[in-house]
Amino acid sequence: MSKILQISEIGSPILRQRASSIDLPAPQIDGLIADLIATADAANGVGIAAPQVASSIRLFIVASRPSPRYPHAPTMAPTAMINPEIVDRSGELVSGWEGCLSVPGVRGLVLRDRTIEVRYLTQHGDLVQQELTGFVARIFQHELDHLDGILFPDRVANPTELITEAEYLKIAFD
Repeated sequence: MSKILQISEIGSPILRQRASSIDLPAPQIDGLIADLIATADAANGVGIAAPQVASSIRLFIVASRPSPRYPHAPTMAPTAMINPEIVDRSGELVSGWEGCLSVPGVRGLVLRDRTIEVRYLTQHGDLVQQELTGFVARIFQHELDHLDGILFPDRVANPTELITEAEYLKIAFD
């Protein structure tokens, strides 16, 4: 049975470390994947990385779906991505509002590639290579940053583009 894990918040040293690669097979990963999915779901997150729950390994979940935090998000099945990497970038940068379960109550405008080609392993060791675009590409880039010890406020170019969640909701949905 999966459980909801405590989410590390900004200031926690684990969020600033480069996570370690995972050698498969790793049977213990299945339980962590289930816990990550449950934790993201309970927190209305569209993604979550293992370092956010105090496990410094190269694993994250992309789980885009509409929620109170992201009402216009596309729907996809939660996908575990092990040892993920970007193999190509469109070079077309787009600005978008981001939030983070580890930086509660804050949103910021971040430039990200609109389209990326990615590669990762599934929990069964299958290699997947695919193109991601739009919001899902943004989630992947955000979660990949977590594996390298980078938080989204580090990517905000102008400090005036950091706002509270309440202010974000006013401008995004009013």
